[in-house]
Amino acid sequence: MNNAVLTTSLIFLKRHRISIGAFLIILLVWLFCLPKPLFKDPTATVVTSKEGLLLGARIANDGQWRFPANDSVPHRFEVAILEFEDAYFYKHPGFNPIAMSKALWANLTTKKQRGGSTLTQQVIRLSRKNPGRTYFEKLIELAMATRLEAGYRKSEILKLYASNAPFGGNVVGLESASWRYFGIPASELSWGQAAALAVLPNNPALVFPGKNERVFEAKRNRLLKKLYIKKHIDATTYELALSEQLPGKPQELPDIAPHFTERVARQKSGEFIESTLRFNLQSRLNQIAAEAHYKLDQNNIHNLAILVLDVNTREVLGYIGNAPTTAEHANYVDVITSDRSTGSTLKPFLFASLLSAGELLPNTLVADVPTSINGYNPQNFDRNFQGAVPASEALARSLNVPAVNLLRDYGLKRFYNVLQKLNFKTVTKPADYYGLSLILGGAESNLLQLTNAYAGMAATLNYFNTHSSEYRDGLFDEPVYICTDKKPAIETKKQPEIVDAGAIYQTLETLREVNRPTGSENWEFFNEAQPIAWKTGTSYGFKDAWAVGVTGSFAIGVWAGNADGEGRPGITGIQAAAPILFDVLSILPASPWFQKPFDELVEAELCTQSGNLAGLYCPETKLQWIPKKGTRTEACTFHTQIFLNKEGDHRVNADCYPLGAMISQSWFSLPPVWEYYYAPLHPEYKPLPDFELGCFRESEKIMEFIYPKRGETILIPKDFNDQQQEVIFKLAHRNPDTIVYWYLDNTFINSTETFHELSLALSPGSYILSATDSAGNTIKQRIQIKFASS
Repeated sequence: MNNAVLTTSLIFLKRHRISIGAFLIILLVWLFCLPKPLFKDPTATVVTSKEGLLLGARIANDGQWRFPANDSVPHRFEVAILEFEDAYFYKHPGFNPIAMSKALWANLTTKKQRGGSTLTQQVIRLSRKNPGRTYFEKLIELAMATRLEAGYRKSEILKLYASNAPFGGNVVGLESASWRYFGIPASELSWGQAAALAVLPNNPALVFPGKNERVFEAKRNRLLKKLYIKKHIDATTYELALSEQLPGKPQELPDIAPHFTERVARQKSGEFIESTLRFNLQSRLNQIAAEAHYKLDQNNIHNLAILVLDVNTREVLGYIGNAPTTAEHANYVDVITSDRSTGSTLKPFLFASLLSAGELLPNTLVADVPTSINGYNPQNFDRNFQGAVPASEALARSLNVPAVNLLRDYGLKRFYNVLQKLNFKTVTKPADYYGLSLILGGAESNLLQLTNAYAGMAATLNYFNTHSSEYRDGLFDEPVYICTDKKPAIETKKQPEIVDAGAIYQTLETLREVNRPTGSENWEFFNEAQPIAWKTGTSYGFKDAWAVGVTGSFAIGVWAGNADGEGRPGITGIQAAAPILFDVLSILPASPWFQKPFDELVEAELCTQSGNLAGLYCPETKLQWIPKKGTRTEACTFHTQIFLNKEGDHRVNADCYPLGAMISQSWFSLPPVWEYYYAPLHPEYKPLPDFELGCFRESEKIMEFIYPKRGETILIPKDFNDQQQEVIFKLAHRNPDTIVYWYLDNTFINSTETFHELSLALSPGSYILSATDSAGNTIKQRIQIKFASS
C-alpha cells in the first residue's frame, strides 16, 4: 500500500514538475518581493523636549519635510483616511476585489480613470516612487500588497501610509503636514483639520493657495458629511469642522533651540530625538537672552550663550547657543561649544585642590604683593595690592596675584592633571606651554566644559551626602542631552575622584560670597531663598565675560562677548554675564543649599587673624570646620611673643632690660613687603616696635626689596631719542621713618626717608645693589640689566 502511494506521488511529481517548479519560484518571489526597509528615503531630524514638544527640525537631505515614521496614527486621522480611501481596510487581504472590478469596468467603459487601490496598495506604490499606471504595475502592486499584509500588522501598514503619503509641495507624512499647515502635532488635529489632510494625498496639488480651493473644500466637506452620517462626529462638531480654514501656505516650524537642534542634527541626522531640554525653561531662556542682547547691544556686545544643567542627573535643561543677533555678528555660531579664554573661572578648582590636599585652609593669609616669576608679572584687575589677604577672600574677590602664587605652590603640572580629570578636553597643550597664566585665562575652554566641571563638583558633594559618605566615578563626564532608557553603571568607592567633599563644600561656601554688588552695581540679584555659589571671569583685553554658578539642583553657565573676539570695556563677568546668570536663577525652582559633609570635615581651633591652625601665641582663636587633611597645615607663624619695656613702645631683651620689668605680649607681624601694602589698608595693624637703644637686635627681616625681585632681569626700553630709561628701585622697611642709604657696587648713591624709592639711569650690565638703614641693617642682591628687544 505504501509503495503504491509512493509510486503514485512520484508519477504526479514527474508529470507536474514544471508547474510545481513554477509555483515554488512564484512563491519564493512573493516571499522576498518586499525590500527591507520598505522606505529608504532620508528623513528630517526632529528634536523634541523632554515633555515631547517640538523644539525644532532640520529638513531631510533630499529637501523634503519628511519626519521619521510615526509611532502611531491619531484616531481622528485614522477614521478620516479610512472613510475617504479604504473603508474595508481592516477586512481585506491587501486588495479589494469589488473596488478593483468597479475601477476596471469604469476604465474600460468610460474615459474616467479610477484606481480602486487600497491603502496597502498605495503604500506599495509610494515605496516604488509612483511608477506609471499600467495593468502590469497593478499586478506587481497586488502581489506586494498581499505580501505586506502577510508580514505586517494593519496598524503598521497604516503608520507606513501616514508617514510617507504626500501632502503637497515638499511636505511628506502626516506629522510633517500637521506642523507645516497647522503648527500643531498630529495628535492635536481637530476633525476639520484631520479631514482636510485625509483628502490631500489623493490630490496634493489642492493645497496650494489660490488654486482649486473650492474643489479642496468640497472634498473635505463631503468627507465630513460622511463622518457625520456614520456617527463618527456629532452635529455640533460637524458644523464647527465645516467652518474651519483649509490648509494654506506652509508655516515655519518651531525653532525654540536652533543651535541645539543643529548640534543634534550633526550627530543624529534623520532621527527623531527626544532631548532632555525642558520646553518652558527653554522658552523663558529665549526671552532672557533677547532682553540681555538688547541691553548688551547698546555697548556693541553682540553675542551671548546660556547653559543650564541638572546637577544630579547631568542633563542639559536649557541651551541658548547664541543671542538673537544678525548674521553680520555670527548668529549662526554655537558659542556654547566655542573655545574661549577662561579668565578667572578656573580659580575655584585650584582652591578646592589645595584644600583637598591639606595644603591650605580656607582663611589662611596669602601674599598679595608685586610678584615676578621668570619674567611673568601678574597683576590684579584693579592694579592694586592688598599685602596679605585670606585665601577665601582672594577667591571671592578674584585676585590674580594670590592665585598665581598658590598655583606655583601647588604645582603647575599637578594642577594641569586636575584639569584633565575635570574633563577640560580643550586644554591639550603641555603644562609648560600655558605656564602660571593658566590660572588667569592662559588656556581656553568652552561653556559646556566649564559649566559641567562646576556641576560635577556639586554632584560629587550631593552624592557623598546622600549615599553613605561614598563617592562615584563619572560625575565629570560630558552632560547628557538625549533621553535614553540606558542607565550608566555606577561604581562607588571610598576615595574621591578628584577632590573630596569637604574641600568642595568649603569652596562652594566661599563662592556663595562672591562679588556682592557695591557702588554702581545696584541691580538686585542675590536671593537668600535661592542661594548660589558663583564665579565670574573676564579674559585679557575684555573679550570674554563669564559667570558660572551652582545650586543644590542646577548649574548655570553664561558667556557674553563678541564672537569675532572684539574686546569692549563692558565685557566683564560682573557687568555683562552675572546679571544674566541671576535672571536665569530667578526662573528656576528653588533648591536648598548643600548639606555639610561632616564625614570629610573636622572641627579645629584656628587663629582668628591669620586663618591658620592656632599657634602658641594666637590671642584669639575659634572653632571651625575644615577639611580633614587641613590638620596637616602648619600652625600660625604670624603671631610671635615679644617683650616690651614698661612704656610698651620699644622691644627689649634680657641683655638690656630687667627681666621683672619686661612686658610679654603676643604680636601679629607680617613680612616687610606684605606689611608695606597691608598696613595702609588696615589702620589697626601695628608694625613691630623697634628695639630700645642698647638692646641686642635679634636676627629678623627688617627690610626687603620690593623691586627688583631676587633673580629678576630688568629690561629697560629706549625712548624715541634712543636714550635709555631710568630704573626704579623700591624697598619696604618695618620703620618707614628710618633713613635708608643706597649703594651700587659699594658706591653710595643716595638716601631715602619715609618713601624708600629712587630711580637711576643705568647701562646694561651686572650690579650689586645694597641698602643699609640707620641702625646698620643691610640687605643686598645682584641685579641684571638688559635693553628690551625692539
